[in-house]
Amino acid sequence: MLRIAFIPVAFVVMTTGLAATLWILQLLRLPGRRAVSRAYSRALCALLGVRIDVVGALSRDRSVLVIANHASWLDILVLTAVAPVIFVAKREVANWPLVGLVAKLRPTVFVDRSRRHQTGDVNAAIAQRLAHGDPVVLFAEGTSSDGNRVLQFRSALFGAAESLLSRGAPQVLLQPVSIAYTHIQGLPLGRQHRPLVAWYGDMKLVSHLRELVRRGAVDVVITFGEHISYVGGDRKTLVRSLENHVRTLTVSTLRGGSSTRMA
Repeated sequence: MLRIAFIPVAFVVMTTGLAATLWILQLLRLPGRRAVSRAYSRALCALLGVRIDVVGALSRDRSVLVIANHASWLDILVLTAVAPVIFVAKREVANWPLVGLVAKLRPTVFVDRSRRHQTGDVNAAIAQRLAHGDPVVLFAEGTSSDGNRVLQFRSALFGAAESLLSRGAPQVLLQPVSIAYTHIQGLPLGRQHRPLVAWYGDMKLVSHLRELVRRGAVDVVITFGEHISYVGGDRKTLVRSLENHVRTLTVSTLRGGSSTRMA
């Protein structure tokens, strides 16, 4: 009970400190926002008892569009802990207390899912971040799953790659990434238990977080696949190929693939 009460307080203190640090760095136009964000994410993972295993690595070319599956709110935390990435998030996140401020300072590309005609603007915003050298994570399913499967990828936001090509880029690097939650308290997560970590549907965030903290340490495996170079062509074929690649990586991990503990 003491740990459950301590973690929310520690989260608020840490996140307030992160927001203040990011704001000062931005105000003074100083570097270091990625390093600060990574340190924060690692510390918060340690606080929550999330242990990260990593297979492969983010492409050394920072202008890469990372294509990942999505199972939990933890996905953002664990990816930021191992790689200097930014995210595409729903517009509502920008208005969340404290978390929204951090998201805007990191920065984040926000999407208004209720206005489908804005897809072109979102693609342009993603392409701009890529052109500036930021690796951008795209949760290609468009929603989170129960952690047992990879849902069908949506092709709309892959238009960011075409937008970048239209700006004169010779190619766009696309890197598939799998996120798989494998153990809790050292015990393998089966199909019926994996939703304890996954956050999807109409689950309430606070109650889900409380239950996760109560149950103890969680193991997650992040697998970086080989990147591919996209120079244009059939977008739907490309999306299906990346979807199959991420699904293959995820299934392999859930069945007991090897990994390397995060340094």
